[in-house]
Amino acid sequence: MSTARTPKKLSFLHIVPFTRDDPAAGLEDALDLFAYAEELGLDGGWIRTRHIQYGVPSAAVFLSAAAQRTSRIDLGTAVIPTIYESPLRLAEDLALADILSGGRLQPGLSVGKAKHDDSVSERILGPRWQEEDISYDRVERIRSFLAGVPVTEGGERAIGLGGVGEFSSDRVEPHSPGLAERLWYGAGSLRSARWAGEAGFKLLVSNISTAENSEVFTTVQREQIDLFRSVHAAGEEAVVSVGRVVIPTDGATDEQRARFASYVDARTPRTRQPQGERRTIIAPDVLGSTASIVDALRLDAAVQAADELLFELPFQFGREDYRHILRVLAEEVGPALGWTPRR
Repeated sequence: MSTARTPKKLSFLHIVPFTRDDPAAGLEDALDLFAYAEELGLDGGWIRTRHIQYGVPSAAVFLSAAAQRTSRIDLGTAVIPTIYESPLRLAEDLALADILSGGRLQPGLSVGKAKHDDSVSERILGPRWQEEDISYDRVERIRSFLAGVPVTEGGERAIGLGGVGEFSSDRVEPHSPGLAERLWYGAGSLRSARWAGEAGFKLLVSNISTAENSEVFTTVQREQIDLFRSVHAAGEEAVVSVGRVVIPTDGATDEQRARFASYVDARTPRTRQPQGERRTIIAPDVLGSTASIVDALRLDAAVQAADELLFELPFQFGREDYRHILRVLAEEVGPALGWTPRR
């Protein structure tokens, strides 16, 4: 079993919400938040990927913009569902974004079925969408492209119709050295955690998982983490990031406190038992004072095995709410857990 460890990194995860009529305002607020997080000394800013929703559909495009607003923090994705992506085009975009950021990208990937109903999936993915490869091979192919594995035979340049040989390459371009070693896999079951470890990825686990040998969320997730490290070539040094929704109330206004409490109250019932046929389980949000948050995180068996804590920002909050949460996490919660801000 992994031993308790002090988190080396504290980062945040954002859905980057925007409105139907003015998406630019939401995107600009999010870019400002990344810059603010860097000022606070946080280690990274990560984004969710969303399709047919009011959230970022192209992580590489947004993170390229964030790279121009920051100079130090990691820029991550948690996660990119690869069913919606061409492995070639995604690898090209991630490599380009990584180069533009100075090698700061931390891409998290996942496989699985499309999240929309069949009629929508057919419209956006095509009539043969159910034949798409949703196996782990899809992620392996992306990694091989990022690693610079030749896509031609014998090392010759890949010359297309009308192509010029001197301008062609034998691998996916641009190539960003080291990016393939920075890939994460988003796991939510023992099977996916085992595969991520055997394949040599870094592990992302969040506030959503699958009840298998237990219905206790932290027990389930710790079992996944321990399995991942037990089969990974790096053993106990294999890197794990754990995500939690944490909402501090110290320093909040009365209006914010009431709204934060209402938000958590509405979400709590779903955490009390597994949901649906897949027995999805959800970690309770952590709401309260700095002291109570620190106590809760110290009792969380999965958090105690994490190298990185990924604080998941609520979807429906506003600009000042997000800044409040990041400030308290960076200035109070993190140091109380033994973490040191980066400046």
